[in-house]
Amino acid sequence: MSPREFDRLVEQALERIPLRFRRRLRNVAFVVEAEPPRPGLLGLYQGRPLTRRSVSDSFTLPDRITIYQGPHERMARSRTHLVRLLEETIWHEVGHYFGLSEAQLRRAMSRRASRTSLVSRSD
Repeated sequence: MSPREFDRLVEQALERIPLRFRRRLRNVAFVVEAEPPRPGLLGLYQGRPLTRRSVSDSFTLPDRITIYQGPHERMARSRTHLVRLLEETIWHEVGHYFGLSEAQLRRAMSRRASRTSLVSRSD
């Protein structure tokens, strides 16, 4: 898949984040790179989570959420699966931005997956 097409899929996945969360995403750069710095990464949040910020924080560089194209494409079994993987990765990294731990993210993703499977069963 071309980098441009992958970028569009990332943008679409970002648009599916509920508005109440998207409105709170401030000073965050979303970046797509071909490959991660170490194996096993689909995405990476770099910055200071909202839960650790202070009103005394002065001007800071944007937080950064990087999505890695190569691992997503290698892991995906189909385009639909790729879209789902991107949505999960973006949700995961945005969760870090909001200060969620790995354990909290796993629980949230599990709840989200069970709701999604219930919705798809009723179609």
